[in-house]
Amino acid sequence: MIDLRILTPADPDDWPLWRDARLAALRDAPHAFKVRLSDWPTGGEEEWRARFARRDAVHVVAVSADGRPVGLAGGMPSPGRDGVGELRSLWVGPEARGQRTGDRLLAAVEAWARRTGRTSLRLAVLAGNTPAEALYRRNGFTDADRPDVPDRPDLLDRSVGGSAPAAERATGERVMVKRLAPVVPER
Repeated sequence: MIDLRILTPADPDDWPLWRDARLAALRDAPHAFKVRLSDWPTGGEEEWRARFARRDAVHVVAVSADGRPVGLAGGMPSPGRDGVGELRSLWVGPEARGQRTGDRLLAAVEAWARRTGRTSLRLAVLAGNTPAEALYRRNGFTDADRPDVPDRPDLLDRSVGGSAPAAERATGERVMVKRLAPVVPER
């Protein structure tokens, strides 16, 4: 059985689990993240607490029956975009794949976004990460309208044998978005 834990900076026991999950994700799936394990110095408790300390964010960890982190997702406000949340660093470990763990992690971040008044949730997925794209599409995400990525066939980069816009190929990621209906308070 896999449980989800919503971690908070206020709980002094939570940061080590978040650290362990983040490092496990970077070890297991380096191809899925822009940041590399070597970019995260081992650091001490103070450094890891500082990374974990954002109070306007949410950190969710999937935990196996024996207490090991087997999944991770985060959410935070999108800088400079009112009402927009960002899904960050979703990862599901091999032993938790195929059990809807990714769907559950994503749902937890979406619940945070709705609770905090977000009107949409955005994410960036690295090119070629087909399983992640399928997860996001299955959960209602679509390609974002990106002003920096023209949607005109004459501006597509065909030099790399594809049809992806040149700006998307340059960043190596696809931006996806899910519009969120406002939460209606119960009466």
